[in-house]
Amino acid sequence: MDSRLDIPQIASRASRIIEILAREHPSRSGLFPERLHAAAEFIEREFQALGYAVESQRYISEGSTVRNLIAELPGKDQSKPIIVLGAHYDTVPGTPGADDNASGVAGLLELARLLKDSSRSRTIKFVAFTHEEPPYFYTSQMGSRQYAKALKRQKQKILVMFSLEMIGYAGEHLNQMYPFVLLRQLMGYPKNGSFIGLVGNIRTMRLVKLVCTTMRESCSVGVESLSAPGFLPPLFLSDHSSFWRRGYPAIMVTDTAFLRNPHYHLPSDTEGTINYSFLAEVVRGLVCAVQSLDRLK
Repeated sequence: MDSRLDIPQIASRASRIIEILAREHPSRSGLFPERLHAAAEFIEREFQALGYAVESQRYISEGSTVRNLIAELPGKDQSKPIIVLGAHYDTVPGTPGADDNASGVAGLLELARLLKDSSRSRTIKFVAFTHEEPPYFYTSQMGSRQYAKALKRQKQKILVMFSLEMIGYAGEHLNQMYPFVLLRQLMGYPKNGSFIGLVGNIRTMRLVKLVCTTMRESCSVGVESLSAPGFLPPLFLSDHSSFWRRGYPAIMVTDTAFLRNPHYHLPSDTEGTINYSFLAEVVRGLVCAVQSLDRLK
């Protein structure tokens, strides 16, 4: 295993990002534009500290300028479909948003760090999305909708998009709920919340299986997957749905949000609730999955 994929080091760096976002940038919402802007500036500086030039996709929402942040790793073969890794950085007003979704942002930044010096044929884009949370979710103001729309206009081909949606709340002692009656019994899913979930639609079934297999081989936490029609709630409840709408393959990587985390969209979603070792294992698994996907023809 690559020495850079050291779990304590990944966990330590992720904890710093989550603590800063949760403590210094709570309520980073479009309803509080100055707070949202400050959080974007912090994330931009973090990308820049890793050596990335950051592109901003700006647009107007309710009279304020908001932006997605895009960092790019160019691939050797520009003709190959790219890989997009994304996480939203906004929160529900009144919440620190440690798991939702500072954990996803921390994972995104770690992936940008760990993949930077790897050999790759495909271009990888790391995108921090704005406006995922209500009142913008599933509207044209959603940051990921704006970005997916722009990629489609550019006729950009995408191998897969990963949406990192809450990746830090887990433990053997946690009760795990499921979105559909009898799903756990029929599919044999775990009773406790100690796994990371991969959610795809029917089109992404093969990719989901490949990613699940690679992650199970490369990280020490449970990895479970579900591929189902994308219109079924709550399977579309994150930024991956913006890519599904445009016909792109996309996978949500999630600790299952409100199906596990009792702090979802509450002031109690603090940095002290995060399982940092779990998050680090997820990051390690994703690094290996992206490297494996890069080798696909």
